[in-house]
Amino acid sequence: MEGIQMEEMARRFVAGLPATLESMRADLEANFRAVLQSAAGRLDLTSRSEFDVQAKVLERSRERIAQLEARIGALEERLQQLQHSLPPVSD
Repeated sequence: MEGIQMEEMARRFVAGLPATLESMRADLEANFRAVLQSAAGRLDLTSRSEFDVQAKVLERSRERIAQLEARIGALEERLQQLQHSLPPVSD
C-alpha cells in the first residue's frame, strides 16, 4: 500500500470513532497507521509503478511470442511445401 492510501485509511478510521475518544485520536491514528504498514509489509505487495513496469514487460513478451509463433508457422508451411516438391527417395 502506498503511504498516501494508508494515511487516508488511518484518517477515516479515526474519524469514525466516537467523540469520547477524541483525546486519544492522535495516538489511535499513529497506532492504526503502524498496524496497516506492518500488515502491508507481510502481504508482499508491489507498488503501482512496479506493477506498471511488469505489465509493460508482459505486453512486450506477448508481442514477441506472437511474432515467433507467426514465424514458426511460416517456416512449417515452407517446410511442407519443400517436402511435397521433392521427389520420393527410392532405396
